[in-house]
Amino acid sequence: MAEVLVYVDHVDGAVRKPTLELLTLARRIGEPVAVHLGPGAEQAAAVLGEHGAVKVLTADAPEFAEYLVAPKVDALQAAYEAVSPAAVLVSSSAEGKEIAARLAIRIGGGIITDAVDLEAGAEGPVATQSVFAASFTTKSRVSKGTPVITVKPNSAAPEAAPAAGTVEQLAVTIGEKSKGTKVVSRTPRESTGRPELTEAAIVVSGGRGVGGAENFPVIEALADSLGAAVGASRAAVDAGWYPHTHQVGQTGKSVSPQLYIAAGISGAIQHRAGMQTSKTIVAINKDAEAPIFELVDYGVVGDLFDVVPQLTEEIKTRKG
Repeated sequence: MAEVLVYVDHVDGAVRKPTLELLTLARRIGEPVAVHLGPGAEQAAAVLGEHGAVKVLTADAPEFAEYLVAPKVDALQAAYEAVSPAAVLVSSSAEGKEIAARLAIRIGGGIITDAVDLEAGAEGPVATQSVFAASFTTKSRVSKGTPVITVKPNSAAPEAAPAAGTVEQLAVTIGEKSKGTKVVSRTPRESTGRPELTEAAIVVSGGRGVGGAENFPVIEALADSLGAAVGASRAAVDAGWYPHTHQVGQTGKSVSPQLYIAAGISGAIQHRAGMQTSKTIVAINKDAEAPIFELVDYGVVGDLFDVVPQLTEEIKTRKG
């Protein structure tokens, strides 16, 4: 069976959930070979092997942290040349898509971004995408070269499938051209204790109907009761009610959680483009004609300040 490269997204060896999803999808089209760059490979190998990685190619160099993505592309290209895979899978983060695009150019392969599903095909992997603001679902495959595919988080449930997970050192030569942009400082993001927005299984978002920054604790309380991430519409972000890093939409972040709750969001196309692939969508809005109700699984017509606190209390009661 052909091998499939999976680029590992991790923090000092702690493997992030989207990588485990990639390993699950990779097993549909071949044998997963994980590529781990940076520290913590031994720690990560156990988790990667548990989820199907037959081997883990690893390399560590200061350039991976000191410069932007180009050194990582050098390493992934070295892995590609060592393995000759049937496909390369990368998580659809901002950095992941840049790495994937650069790699596709270098190896002369085609690229598919933001896939939400993956299956084996007679002529290569077939990727499912939601396009045109999620108004259409398409299936496509790369027709020339090795496919490089980025996959949205929450596109598959991670499944354990124990494999060898043998760690092998990867020889990497980092070119001088890859050192053109140096990282001069890093500021740790302040932790809220909530899940990362793009990776969360549940997202609760507030929009114009929230009415102001002072009212967003209502949204946060519901999110915390569910163990969810907090999102916001562009209108709420533009008004300064919530940080831009939490914006969901075409000009913000694209999410695909198991459950998406939209409170006080009308459902403009800009917002829908960033959340329409969510598995289950619930909307709370006092306007029965709001466009958001066209795509929801469940809708509540009512004032969010009446509905959301009651929902929060009910969840707390049931959990307690």
